[in-house]
Amino acid sequence: MVQGMAGGVDTHTLGRVGNAGFIVGETGVLAIDTGTSYRHGEALLATIRGVTDKPIRLALVTHAQKDFLFGAAAFRTRGIPVLMHRKAAALMASRCERCLRMLKETLGEEEMTGTVMFTPDQQFDETQTLDTIGRPVRLLYFGHSSGPGDVAVLDTQSGVMFAGGLLDQARVPDAMDGDLDGWLGALHSLRQLPVQVIVPGHGARTTVAAIDAQQRYLTQLRARVAQLLQGGTALSDVPNAAALPEFAGWDQYETLNGKNASTLFVRMQRDQLN
Repeated sequence: MVQGMAGGVDTHTLGRVGNAGFIVGETGVLAIDTGTSYRHGEALLATIRGVTDKPIRLALVTHAQKDFLFGAAAFRTRGIPVLMHRKAAALMASRCERCLRMLKETLGEEEMTGTVMFTPDQQFDETQTLDTIGRPVRLLYFGHSSGPGDVAVLDTQSGVMFAGGLLDQARVPDAMDGDLDGWLGALHSLRQLPVQVIVPGHGARTTVAAIDAQQRYLTQLRARVAQLLQGGTALSDVPNAAALPEFAGWDQYETLNGKNASTLFVRMQRDQLN
């Protein structure tokens, strides 16, 4: 696990807030997520090289969020293919030129030097076992959950799971791309797996207790927003009215909880009209 920093994407963190990692097999290495920029990707490659000289066979991007994918160019420059779920790749293609422009505005052109949009070299559609590194690694896809094409990675020998966008630890998740029913279903499925340690998308390494906590957050968020909609709350009042005290100490609560509530409110309102 290569742990990201707490906080948001800004000049202090250089956007390096998402966790990344890698699995070393008998014949090579699987890199999991590639960071926020070309420089970040280079730093992740240096970390891998500090642990093993086995060849990096593949870099998997678990989901289409900016702090997990834009380091891909550093891997591809070295001939390392990048793998994504087809739906995550489509989401990235539809919006991440704009994400890249925003990152350059926030972090500066110098920090983002060499960072470019890309098309993944390989794509897949379903849950499968990778055998590229001489060690069985499961790619787990549960349908539209935290985002379309979001996947988790399970190292079956150790019981370590890289959760990607499906799970954060003590941090409010971003529900912008999520389907709450599918997300809760995916978390339930993760809870049934023989997992010993979880590397979340953000935050410190954790256990299955983090799954329970995130299920509570999403369930309470949905219930609170439903109450506000039923009570005729104006959209402008939703962010402040959707306070969830249990999670007020989580990273990014002030930034994301109100945004999540507004996003869900608009979706529920639309569903009522259809």
